[in-house]
Amino acid sequence: MQPRRIALSTLGSLGDLHPVMGLGLGLQARGHDVVLVTSELYRNKVEAAGLPFSTLRPLTSPDDPQMLEQVLHSRKGPEYLIRTVLMPYLEEMYADLWRATEGADLLISGEVVLAAPLVAEKRRLPWTSVILAPFSFFSIHDPPAFPFLPWTQFLTRAPPAAQHLLLQVAKLVIRGWGEPIVRMRRSLGLRASRDPLLSDRFSPHLNLAMFSPVLGKPQRDWPGNTVQTGFVFYDQDEAVVGRPFEDFLLSGSAPITFTLGSAAVMQPGRFFEESVAAARLLGRRALLLMGKNAPPQGLAGDVFVAEYAPYSGVFHRSAAVAHQGGVGTSAQALRAGVPQLVMPYAFDQPDNAMRVRRMGVGLSIGRRSYGAAAAARRLERLLAGPFAGRARQIAQLVSSEDGLSVACDTVEHTLATLYHSGA
Repeated sequence: MQPRRIALSTLGSLGDLHPVMGLGLGLQARGHDVVLVTSELYRNKVEAAGLPFSTLRPLTSPDDPQMLEQVLHSRKGPEYLIRTVLMPYLEEMYADLWRATEGADLLISGEVVLAAPLVAEKRRLPWTSVILAPFSFFSIHDPPAFPFLPWTQFLTRAPPAAQHLLLQVAKLVIRGWGEPIVRMRRSLGLRASRDPLLSDRFSPHLNLAMFSPVLGKPQRDWPGNTVQTGFVFYDQDEAVVGRPFEDFLLSGSAPITFTLGSAAVMQPGRFFEESVAAARLLGRRALLLMGKNAPPQGLAGDVFVAEYAPYSGVFHRSAAVAHQGGVGTSAQALRAGVPQLVMPYAFDQPDNAMRVRRMGVGLSIGRRSYGAAAAARRLERLLAGPFAGRARQIAQLVSSEDGLSVACDTVEHTLATLYHSGA
């Protein structure tokens, strides 16, 4: 098809960035003029991958312990992120995105780029929303576990009528969070908002559900123009740890890998210390992917510590994976076909943990309950039970999907339809 100029935008952790990077590279490979609009923190990473970069505020420091503690709070994290981290910079976000979409034919946007619907509507620019986890659809037919209403995880099997009531409660809880968007819409002369943080974050043109049906199947109350693609993976640019890392993997039985992704790893508590102790209770080797945290004391040859390693090259060589439940980490573990122990923090992580349990590929544990003995008991169940066989079955399904091709095909079809019709 005719090459188009496409702006992709996202904010958040690597779990938010990587799928959008993968999509951007896929579209670029098909000849489109692509720019990735995201946090300045990721400039070097994006440009090293060969994608043009444009800055998107706010610029938040990943090393701010107070901010991270608030953002990762199990109940209050979503409110803090929206009201304190993002909303005060709505005008700056709008300005950055306005500049980056000059001459664009399409805007593709992640969920927390709150200015994206405003820029698209003001420019009369077609746009696509990217949804990375089933949690974000708030479906009454496949109800999520709301982190700000923790008791809802016990009601996800309730009938749709009850789920509708729960959704109304959730809407009441977050009603005031989007008021700055309502005011900005008014100042820009745009239509009145229907619901700035729920219905308005979905596009009238195309919504890409970039996750596998094994995690969440399509539901009849998903917004119109939604296409489920399967997972879009990307982690090729992460440096391989080196020869000592490879020697460790080859020198004994498959280790249990312990990781907290790219955000929760900055607030690990005693996760890694307790994980080493749990692995030793089981007589198992351990691989710790710790970010910039200091290694636990008293390590020996049964434990290897790395700042990071590409999950696609590590998880399938692990006996099990213990992690924070981010959708990117969960997806990589599903593709690798290994049992999972999930210790969720906030946002979609409790919901992802619930879905991992339902699939029969893993177990979950609360942050306050995560200690050596409790983790070892669950890991022992994972390693001795039917979880590994079920995980291999799920891996075959995930590996049979081609989320990137489906996503690129869908974007191109949407572009051809829109510009053929003159929309």
